Amino acid sequence: MQLSTPLAQVLRTTKEHIAALESLGVRTVEDLLLYLPRSHEDLSQLQTLADAPLDAKVTVRGTVDQLKLVRTRSGKQLVKGVFIDTEGDTADVVWFNQPHIKRMLPDGADAVLTGKLTENGYRLQFQSPQFERVGERPLVHAGRLVPVYPQHDVITTKWLREKMVLIGNAIDELPESLPDEVLAEEHLPSRRTMIRSLHFPCAPEDVTRARGRLAFEQMYRLQEQAVLRRRLWQREHQQRLRTPMQIPLIRALFASLKFTPTKSQKIAIYEILLDMEKDVPMSRLLEGDVGSGKTLVAVAVMSNAIASRGQSALMVPTEVLARQHAENIGKLLINFHTWLQTHGEATLQSFPLPRIALLTGSTPRGEAEDIKRRLATGGLDIIIGTHALIEESVTFRDLRLVIVDEQHRFGVLQRERLLEKGSPHFLSMTATPIPRTLALTAYGDHDLSVLMEKPGRRVPIHTKAVAPRNRRVVERFIDQQIGEGRQAFVICPLITESEELDDVRNVEQEAQRLREEFPHRRIGMLHGRLKPWEKESIMRAFRDRETDILVSTSVIEVGIDVPNATIILIEGAERFGLAQLHQLRGRVGRAEWKSHCFLFTTNEAQASSPRLRAMERHDSGFLLAEMDLKLRGPGEIYGLRQSGLPDITVAHLLNPDLIARARRAAEKALGITTGETAKSFDVP
Repeated sequence: MQLSTPLAQVLRTTKEHIAALESLGVRTVEDLLLYLPRSHEDLSQLQTLADAPLDAKVTVRGTVDQLKLVRTRSGKQLVKGVFIDTEGDTADVVWFNQPHIKRMLPDGADAVLTGKLTENGYRLQFQSPQFERVGERPLVHAGRLVPVYPQHDVITTKWLREKMVLIGNAIDELPESLPDEVLAEEHLPSRRTMIRSLHFPCAPEDVTRARGRLAFEQMYRLQEQAVLRRRLWQREHQQRLRTPMQIPLIRALFASLKFTPTKSQKIAIYEILLDMEKDVPMSRLLEGDVGSGKTLVAVAVMSNAIASRGQSALMVPTEVLARQHAENIGKLLINFHTWLQTHGEATLQSFPLPRIALLTGSTPRGEAEDIKRRLATGGLDIIIGTHALIEESVTFRDLRLVIVDEQHRFGVLQRERLLEKGSPHFLSMTATPIPRTLALTAYGDHDLSVLMEKPGRRVPIHTKAVAPRNRRVVERFIDQQIGEGRQAFVICPLITESEELDDVRNVEQEAQRLREEFPHRRIGMLHGRLKPWEKESIMRAFRDRETDILVSTSVIEVGIDVPNATIILIEGAERFGLAQLHQLRGRVGRAEWKSHCFLFTTNEAQASSPRLRAMERHDSGFLLAEMDLKLRGPGEIYGLRQSGLPDITVAHLLNPDLIARARRAAEKALGITTGETAKSFDVP
């Protein structure tokens, strides 16, 4: 039997079954062998009627007798009979609407029944048990570890077990899919042994070893693809990229700050600059929780690029965030340049004042043309912008570094178009806390730097899940806080009213309600349907304290920085994932004042849910992300659909040892050695 043989030539079955298999992509003998069970059921222990428990699934061997076909008054057909086990005890047996049973089980047939044993009056009874004749062949559905397959349409697990027996010998034709050295080093069973153990296991440990091999191979393939993508990209873009690490400059930057950078920041900067010293493009993901200081890391590595007369580009998903970055980065670099002129060593005082520009879709045409001309001639060191940066008319004199903030909010093609403008080093930053194991899998073609601590002494944000009955108390507290000079965000899941979700609050109605409830307060409204200039105007008014409460959708989730806002109220909090709730909570707590996050629920019971209680107890985005992953799976939680992450089990994604082993094996098999171990600027 050939692996490539079409199933229609091998299986004695109906056209309906063949069509159902084809809809699953199962067309050949090999395809069917690789249709693996999702679990196994231990039916290896045959019992007797005397020792079998009631109301539980049991497997008993015996003979079937006195089968007869009975019609009920309603026209249904029953097959009734008596089952006699090997000890001579009896039980009634009945099958509903399966008249073919009488043909398949002649009186006196030796059979194994599997089903729930119940008591009907003083008689034991099996209702519609599965059955298997004994003696014709080894048991398939009982008397062993039984595979349980994913079912689809007419394709049942019982049908699949029987067909696997017919094609089982073809397992010996399956080629090995992992290198021999990987099998030896990882002590893995062969592919043939794995497939045979999953379809026809002899013992539980066979299944355990087979599933271990399967998990490793799934992760190995992901890491192999990531390593190959990275190597191919580096080979295609190998150019004049080497940017020496300016250690005195970075240490001077740290000295100019009003706070002490964290150890994580120092290590991340060192790792990035070490990559940039190579003549192949860096590809690194910088992952940091809300408030962990990614902006300082970006400023440090861009300053290092400027010292080598290279240009840097920072692309962000929204115009509001772009303007905020331009303002904050500009202040940091101006302060740094001023500090160098008065405190810096003579060799550092020549460091130029960086020339920065902002380019977005709303930049006036004349100004945009001037910015593009200066980029092309080297008259700008840093460009910060939105999708406008990837327009064909934007060119660079010497683009050395590209930083993309919140990478998962951009499409793959958008990122590639920016990278094509000079084959630069690439740094992706995200404030979305992704468990390290998931990041290594989804973004495996990047190296990974993680910011674990937060600089400064930020006051913990008080977080409380609030049931509807406590709304008035919390709103009075918010009104009091506004009276003391603070501001508040109110987040709603919807923009407008929805007939399907009539119990979910929306921005438009909530803004109107708050205006009526608090006529002495100034209420603003923000959502994704507004034009960019409208969003910017509304956010500027909020930052300038011209409004007291900003009612918004989760459009403010990333990057909005309003230090005077100390309260965020999230309506319908049960509708958000933990990672997103944590992102929203990060909009407050950005100054010295005590901040509060109120998680309003739609009904009373939801306020006591374990998920929202976790938000009350934990302020670590990484811990909450791990919990979110376990509760909801990877899916859209982290925006990873476009990353190529397949449908892989959460247990594998949470297994750092498995991922590390797979990564190491893939790199070794491809002849790639890992780089220098990361240090910090505190390390000589």
